[in-house]
Amino acid sequence: MAEDQSATETRTIIGPPDALLAMPRYAGVSTFARLPRLDEVGRADVAVFGVPFDSGTTYRPGARFGPEAVRAGSKLLRPFHIGLEVEPWETLQVADAGDVGVTPFDIGEAIGQIEQAARGLYASADRIVTLGGDHTIALPMLRAAHAQHGPVALVHFDAHLDTWDNIFGARVVHGTPFRRAVEEGLLDVHHSAHIGIRSTMPSAQDFIDDKELGFATITTLEIARRGIDDVVDRVRSRVGDRPVYVSIDIDVLDPANAPGTGTPEPGGLTTRELQMILFGLADLDVIGADVVEIAPAYDHAQITALAAAGLTFDLLAMMARPATPWAG
Repeated sequence: MAEDQSATETRTIIGPPDALLAMPRYAGVSTFARLPRLDEVGRADVAVFGVPFDSGTTYRPGARFGPEAVRAGSKLLRPFHIGLEVEPWETLQVADAGDVGVTPFDIGEAIGQIEQAARGLYASADRIVTLGGDHTIALPMLRAAHAQHGPVALVHFDAHLDTWDNIFGARVVHGTPFRRAVEEGLLDVHHSAHIGIRSTMPSAQDFIDDKELGFATITTLEIARRGIDDVVDRVRSRVGDRPVYVSIDIDVLDPANAPGTGTPEPGGLTTRELQMILFGLADLDVIGADVVEIAPAYDHAQITALAAAGLTFDLLAMMARPATPWAG
């Protein structure tokens, strides 16, 4: 935290309005969890940052409307996190930083706009949780995080590796961000892992190439066979005490739990399984995160938006807990 303990004890944290006395949950300004805007608090421990960009998508578009959908799905969130027994709004000043204005026509220009906005946001927030947008946005967010923390361990939840070299010759799209991140030295890759990988692949060589980059991979089949505790132990052992960036592609969930996404793959995690893994990693040093690939046009009854909002709250609750070095 930027403030010392005495400052933390005396400052006033602004949270959501009281839903029973001040403002019903379905009314008011649409911010994440009905939290204050960043300009209302001046400085935040964590900023929730919308990046409405999906020009890097290769199948179903629509994730540009993801930040709006996640904010709408977050209105019912309440302050106390049962799984981690913390109240993030009591511990952290969390504020909604709004959306970055980003061009939908030029991926290179858009990446620059996102990175510049994220770097500027660090002047007003210690950590950033980003609402996407397609997974392309992880690259500029990791660039901004690297400028603050140096190389970070990546804990990446996804149905896909996202370490391909190019797609149709394009080197920066939603299937390539983590290869570019390795090439740019943004990641402590030998302490990074993909979790939830499944589906068909263009070639077995994809896994070989990914392993040569330095990543560890845990598939959904391994999780099903070996259990949640095993994956938690493996990830914690690999990450150790490094600063961690958590990236959640909502398609890590089975389409039954998250139909509103651009590249759905059967056989994924349930929302509860993903939450249990996150809870097991809660005392890692999470310095930033994103939740991406929510495409509300394919959603039903806000299933995907509600899952994404809940997972974002889980990430904020993780940040509200002190980091504890892995002693496994």
